[in-house]
Amino acid sequence: MMGKNTLSSMNFTINDTIVAPATTYGTSSVNIIRLSGENSLKIASQLARKDLSNLPPRFAKLTKIYFQDKLGQDTLLDECLILYFKAPHSYTTEDVVEFQCHGGTFIAKNIMEECLKYGATLAKPGEFTKRAFLGGRIDLSQAQAIAKLIQSNNAQAHKMLMRHLKGEMQEFCEDLRESLLKILAHSEVFIDYAEEDLPTDLLQSLQEQLDSILQNLSNLLEQSKQKRNLFEGYRICIIGKPNVGKSSLLNALLGDNRAIVSDIAGTTRDSIEENFMLEGHLLRLIDTAGIRKNAETIESEGIQRSLQKAENSDLLLALFDNSRIFDEEDLEILNLLQNYKDSKKIVAIINKNDLKSCFNQEYLASFNPLLLSLKDKDSLHSLKEHLKTILSSTDNNDTLLLTSQYQFATIQTCINALQNSKEPLQNGELELFSFHINEALQAIASITKPYEYSQMLDKMFSDFCLGK
Repeated sequence: MMGKNTLSSMNFTINDTIVAPATTYGTSSVNIIRLSGENSLKIASQLARKDLSNLPPRFAKLTKIYFQDKLGQDTLLDECLILYFKAPHSYTTEDVVEFQCHGGTFIAKNIMEECLKYGATLAKPGEFTKRAFLGGRIDLSQAQAIAKLIQSNNAQAHKMLMRHLKGEMQEFCEDLRESLLKILAHSEVFIDYAEEDLPTDLLQSLQEQLDSILQNLSNLLEQSKQKRNLFEGYRICIIGKPNVGKSSLLNALLGDNRAIVSDIAGTTRDSIEENFMLEGHLLRLIDTAGIRKNAETIESEGIQRSLQKAENSDLLLALFDNSRIFDEEDLEILNLLQNYKDSKKIVAIINKNDLKSCFNQEYLASFNPLLLSLKDKDSLHSLKEHLKTILSSTDNNDTLLLTSQYQFATIQTCINALQNSKEPLQNGELELFSFHINEALQAIASITKPYEYSQMLDKMFSDFCLGK
């Protein structure tokens, strides 16, 4: 984690005291207003109309606070709990004061106004976490995890973000930095101290270390891409020819009549998307237009969009009608499934199982189709259980994952720099090789904390006994 000495070199100065609500205004039992900065206690004393400088840290003090009414008279605003967190033992590493007042808009709004009147400034979005970072309380990966954690709405994403918050991404980056610094140190020594007694197999050793790092980074990037649905929602696309029950299935899973259901073919002209929670899994259900040939122009556009949605989905629910014979339109769907069987998870469903069977199930034998009747609650429950099993198989969170677009781009930049370093290393052009290693170091450092050139020098002189 970054220390104060690193931050001091950045020339950051924070003199103002900020204030913001830590809870949303509205009907609730409690609201929390938070001050952060060197004047936090002074401003709180103004609201309490008494000196709070001796308020013990981390001790909840029941305190009367006041405001000036329209006539300029001091008026009791509330009796609330005041908590003081003394720097650096607070979230922002600054003096922090929290007002835990009664709920509603009026009290919280007036506390805010009084704080502003006595010298506080309104906090910008994310400013408390920014100060926590600048104070060395958290690194950039943890700051990003906090932002994502607030938006998280499923158990798997929460689990992974907590790993980042505990510092696992920081540890990964630290280990990688150490490895890159060691490679850079060896390269620099070979350039500047070639006359010294250095290992003869140094270039081969550097190549092996480089290949190992590249493999680890490539695995991280690929696994993270595959698990993006943890944070964005698992995309489930319902496909099938017209009138097989796609919209009815969407409504049944949502427990709401979200999509229009009709016996008229082509009723759904465009895709309908809705979020759906299933046992802690965030799902993005997509109902598509029926896929068939010889459709009219408008419907044909909807079909093209359906095919695109299927392409971008993580799982396909392919519906077939038990009451109708297998035809060319079903064959279109089957061919689509064959194209995706190696790249997507597929659940083939023979719907309307309560009607007389005319469908030849042998066509779907390779997909082990499920039988479904939306009139039967047990049948729908079985489908949900099957989906849970599939989703649970994707929940292997043993591997650390990237959680933001920024981290994806940064790791890719690091990989590109290391790839670019391979040819100069093979040609013995160590100055250019070191340049690309420095690029990789700068990239990986931007995920957590700045890289300092002195770190490479420390590594160089600790690993070698030079100039004897």
